[in-house]
Amino acid sequence: MSTKTIKEPEVTLDLAIEHGLNEEEFEKIKEFLGRTPTFTELGVYSVMWSEHCSYKNSILEIKKLPREGEQLLVDAGEENAGLVDIGDGLACAFKIESHNHPSAVEPYQGAATGVGGIHRDIFTMGARPVASLNSLRFGSMDNPRVRYLLDGVVRGISDYGNSFGVPVVGGEIYFDEAYEGNPLVNAMSVGIVKHGETASAIAEGIGNPVLIVGASTGRDGIHGATFASEEISEESEAKRPSVQVGDPFTEKLLLEASLEALKTGAIVGLQDMGAAGITSSSSEMTARGGEGMTLDLDKVPMREKGMSAYELLLSESQERMLIVAEKGREQEIIDVFEKWDLNAVVIGEVVEGDKLTYLKDGEVKAEIPADSLVLGGGAPQYEREATRPKYLDEVQNADLSAFNHPKDHNEILHKLLKSPNIASKRWVHEQYDTTVRTNTVNGPGASDSGVIRIKGSNRGLAVKTDCNGRYVYLNPRRGGQIAVAEAARNVVCSGAKPVAISNCLNFGNPYKPEVYWTFKEALGGMGDACRALSTPVTGGNVSLYNENPKGAIFPTPVIGMLGIVDDIENHVMTPGFKNKHDIVYYLGAKRRGLGGSEYLKAIHNATTGDAPELDLDFEVTLQNVLLEAIREGKVNAAHDISDGGIITTLSEMAIFSGVGANVSVKELNGSIYDVLYSEAQSGVVVTVPREEARALEHFLDSKDLPYEELGAVGGSRLIIDEFVDQSVVDLKESYESAIPKAMSQ
Repeated sequence: MSTKTIKEPEVTLDLAIEHGLNEEEFEKIKEFLGRTPTFTELGVYSVMWSEHCSYKNSILEIKKLPREGEQLLVDAGEENAGLVDIGDGLACAFKIESHNHPSAVEPYQGAATGVGGIHRDIFTMGARPVASLNSLRFGSMDNPRVRYLLDGVVRGISDYGNSFGVPVVGGEIYFDEAYEGNPLVNAMSVGIVKHGETASAIAEGIGNPVLIVGASTGRDGIHGATFASEEISEESEAKRPSVQVGDPFTEKLLLEASLEALKTGAIVGLQDMGAAGITSSSSEMTARGGEGMTLDLDKVPMREKGMSAYELLLSESQERMLIVAEKGREQEIIDVFEKWDLNAVVIGEVVEGDKLTYLKDGEVKAEIPADSLVLGGGAPQYEREATRPKYLDEVQNADLSAFNHPKDHNEILHKLLKSPNIASKRWVHEQYDTTVRTNTVNGPGASDSGVIRIKGSNRGLAVKTDCNGRYVYLNPRRGGQIAVAEAARNVVCSGAKPVAISNCLNFGNPYKPEVYWTFKEALGGMGDACRALSTPVTGGNVSLYNENPKGAIFPTPVIGMLGIVDDIENHVMTPGFKNKHDIVYYLGAKRRGLGGSEYLKAIHNATTGDAPELDLDFEVTLQNVLLEAIREGKVNAAHDISDGGIITTLSEMAIFSGVGANVSVKELNGSIYDVLYSEAQSGVVVTVPREEARALEHFLDSKDLPYEELGAVGGSRLIIDEFVDQSVVDLKESYESAIPKAMSQ
């Protein structure tokens, strides 16, 4: 039977522009090659030079973030994920990434493959994933499409994660009209590996064979990387083929086979096939090794007939990896993968020189200097025009005293508890397996961060995703600071010392000067807080072009924070009230300012004012003192103040425990609206047994940390001065019912 050769189209500037490249970049490609690229080569450059793979419009700002620390075992961006020393001869690999654009058009598979991709980043480093988190943003729940997206995304995360067998231990969800056309789906994975057993994404050793392992290759996901590097439009629905299709059961097999194959010692390098598939894995591994690679694409296991070199190279079919093996030991690796019923095929080798050569049908379809393709090599790097947005003057100078505040604080409280940004997310996290592997200590719900025990050790990890995009919109620099500070504070409230972050930078179109200015300022704020808190950046992900015809999302730099719990038996803290008669204290800064608050949004439908106050030096002091108090057993509950202010903090502590409290906040100064609803940072509510209250006060006095005794735990009602008097049962009803009711519409 004869095979028909597919004639590739002539490569022109117009075709390059269709691929997301500009004229300058097209000329640069011709310069690297010394000729006009072939159609296949154009496809390779277009995905590798997309924002999703090259970070061409963001890397110069990302490099300004603090990226060094005593506990970091690899440099930021050096490997698939960050790697942090957690003691006892162990390291933690962790990373957060986005799958926003695919989830916008195909929520189930978009979210599912986002989970699968981030887990592969972890186990390609030799680490076993032990925990998962997510950070989600949607439009108003009044919109039927938003409810459809939420349902699909949550099912995608749960079906993939539950089948793969890694617990979801935390996450966050925000709802705002700013995300109406662009939902954000960020997934985080956390893994553990012994020192000396990590794998590297490198291709080296002339003559070493290159294997593709895992699932077969199809046409799904082609140009997924470039699809993720453009704005959502009415045409996006037609790009469903750019959304990958995942199989969690195959991924579970791939995990076990990969970890087993690494133990043979026959693997030189290992790389996940995520964005841009074979193209990215082969080019990144080759560029890192400084040698060449030749791949015969006819040998790639295919699940569809007649695939061209272009399609094979750009396919983002899931559950695949590229391995460089020691020459002569490839059969050891093949035997392992075949045992797990997975493909393992030698498709090429490491060669002399610096070229990546792709063969198909006996012909050279592409021959490219590997270094010209990658970040840190020939991929372009831009600093775009930046202009401070004009709206900032208006919102930051808004007269918040002009709002006519309702007088009934009981009614306000119930409205806040029913706001989907504050209300219980039980409808979501009950769809996730949160306890598989039996290491979960604090799961989603009644905890400030997720906590897992490290098996065979008395230590644990606390992990948190956090960002309030509203704050970043109102004050980009301070909003970036708060994202890091609050994530760290949540980890501390769970009894852990914050040590490092991963980040997922969700912004609009970088070619718009106002967007780029906001991006730079937000990263500057993140850097400020990371330096103050000694939490270096281990790596992460950039997701730009989160825009639709109606506008851009709130700038949303999501932080994935990692903390270490020294004593899992005695240091883990939860927010619920513990005992009748325990004394309730407020620790921290003054409660003032309603700018950017959930109160303004939920009660007045306003997103205005300046972002909440934050003093980083004071924040560091608060976190250090609180962590010391927890470790010394001086408090028995801790909950930070964030969305909704101290009134929701106290309500949640009551709801989580089923026990009320009688407190007074009048000594906190300021107007009662500021005191109850301000989201000013650096504030925590703690409780302590009555007989130990004076000891706590002496301790706080010795540390010069401001505090105020508020009252005592007990009864079945939450009473706050003369302002609030509600049964805990009624508060819980408002808190628990809001999202299920919205989803049943």
